[in-house]
Amino acid sequence: MNPAAQVVPIGDAASRAQEIFERQKAACLNNPPSSVEGRRAILQKLENVLIKHQDAIAEAVSRDFGNRSIQETKILELFPAIDGLRDTRRKLKKWMKPQKRHVSLWFKGARNQVIPQPKGVVGMIAPWNYPLFLVISPLTSALAAGNRCMVKMAANAQRLSHLLHDILAPEFSEDLLAILPGVSARDFTPLPFDHLVFTGSPASGRTVMKTASDNLTPVTLELGGKSPTIIADDFDIRTAAERILHVKYMNAGQTCVAPDYLMMPAHKVEAFVAAARRIVRARYPRLDTPDFTAIINARSFQRLTGVIEDARSKGAAIDHLIDGAAPDADLCKIPPTILRDVTDEMAVMQHEIFGPLLPIKTYQSLDEVIDYINAHERPLALYLFTNDRGVQDTVIARTMSGGVSINDCAMHVAQHDMPFGGIGNSGMGQYHGYEGFAEFSKLRPVFRQAAKPLGAAFLYPPYGKTFERMFKVLIKMRWV
Repeated sequence: MNPAAQVVPIGDAASRAQEIFERQKAACLNNPPSSVEGRRAILQKLENVLIKHQDAIAEAVSRDFGNRSIQETKILELFPAIDGLRDTRRKLKKWMKPQKRHVSLWFKGARNQVIPQPKGVVGMIAPWNYPLFLVISPLTSALAAGNRCMVKMAANAQRLSHLLHDILAPEFSEDLLAILPGVSARDFTPLPFDHLVFTGSPASGRTVMKTASDNLTPVTLELGGKSPTIIADDFDIRTAAERILHVKYMNAGQTCVAPDYLMMPAHKVEAFVAAARRIVRARYPRLDTPDFTAIINARSFQRLTGVIEDARSKGAAIDHLIDGAAPDADLCKIPPTILRDVTDEMAVMQHEIFGPLLPIKTYQSLDEVIDYINAHERPLALYLFTNDRGVQDTVIARTMSGGVSINDCAMHVAQHDMPFGGIGNSGMGQYHGYEGFAEFSKLRPVFRQAAKPLGAAFLYPPYGKTFERMFKVLIKMRWV
């Protein structure tokens, strides 16, 4: 089994968290918001650190997992983090400009603006499954908005947490950015942040939100869920399998936007499974390949093997897609697996899987698919494979999810100019792009009265006939 990370907390983590929060809060109050040049310099410095230490970062992530593909870390975490920093720097000047807003006719001569200003101190609670990207991505948005940030990383990502602390501390003062190895959620979450970001399970998200409510701290929650994947009858089954299995089995399925279950016409199932066998055997010829990531720990391994046995005992057909492979406790790996003939009574259909298991359900009509999706919690992502624009429009209009990818999976997350976030049970709030900048900004409305405002006296008491006449005129006016 994967050994637990043996790390030593840096000092008294709880008192350090409180101390750093107070320093960051004081820095917010004692310094003006940073300029566009200052913020770009911060983002550039962060990019430089990631590039310089890219190999050490990938190695730390792999050690935290027991085995995580170095290449997966580089392409799924390092590259999008760096590319997001670059995209943000390029667009930041435009985002920071005050926005002119329409002035109501009655206030002719006045001026309206919306000015984005930093909220203050932003706390971030990051998960273990994408421990770099899910720190750097919201951090990019928060720093671009001019905030100061504190980061608590998952217990299963402590090697990376210590590494990030060590490589960022020489570059950033703690009153701007602090990584806090060893701090517990119990000590971190109650701090009176000006905004709090949490990525994790819906159950933990509810706890974080309740704790944050004691300080009326606004929250951004990214919570995952059972993301449905639909193959329509018109779509090529091999192409669908190539794209779906790529996203499903990267990181061994431990991805918040992984395809959680697959819905397809019954007559396509055999062809899909046959294609899946060929594809997986070509990509992962053996279970111990370093390209296939381990399950994060023994507890998760046991949970997933229990899910397989539960499905088997209730009538599901289990297809391990690597020849001769079965769950291996010593490697802490479970082979890419398809489960057929699943029912909603099985555990695999009741909770987010977070592992390399792909259950298949069949359907006869599009209405059946839509009704099934809508009968469950709103997912973080929805995937649809069809070239029929009418079917695309129908599914998008009649369902709700955090995001959608058509004819691929998870690619919407990689688009810097689109927001990323859930809805309902899958989360609230969003980051990436302008929406991320806005999420961590106070969009502050500023009204500037004219030197000689028209009709101001009409607003003042005592009221009389003049008021009544003017009010009738206002009611009859056509506001354009």
